[in-house]
Amino acid sequence: MLTAICPGSFDPVTYGHTDIIERASLIFPKLIVAVSRNPIKDPLFTIQERVEMLKEVLSPYHNVEVDSFEGLTIQYAIQRKAKAIVRGLRVISDFENEFRMALTNKKLACHLETVFLMTKAEFSFISSTTVKEIASFGGSLRVLVPPVVEKRLKSKFNECSS
Repeated sequence: MLTAICPGSFDPVTYGHTDIIERASLIFPKLIVAVSRNPIKDPLFTIQERVEMLKEVLSPYHNVEVDSFEGLTIQYAIQRKAKAIVRGLRVISDFENEFRMALTNKKLACHLETVFLMTKAEFSFISSTTVKEIASFGGSLRVLVPPVVEKRLKSKFNECSS
């Protein structure tokens, strides 16, 4: 079975992420959405919280598995016997970094392909950073994230202010 992974920090998952995941799930018989532990980033949600949110949001997609990993994406992809890595592109500035990573990954594992999917225009402005900033000020997240994520963000920021 052709397997692809869709790695990311998903802190939190947004409609931009779900757009890419939904469309990738139509291309690949098995899609693993892999939450990465990035030591450089200071996440709002724990790995477990992000995995739980993704599992709930992605439950309608029967060929999508949610997992987490630490280390290089390429090593995880090899371990999971993936044939492709799916990366989403929002704006042109995303391309340079993603292209560099894809070329590096190709050098490290020539049998793995990187597949780029452009997010739909209506989601191209959404970033997890922006979502967290809006949530921190109590702004409406309805058009940015799934309801379960909005609820968890509100809860998280209520905890922080208490």
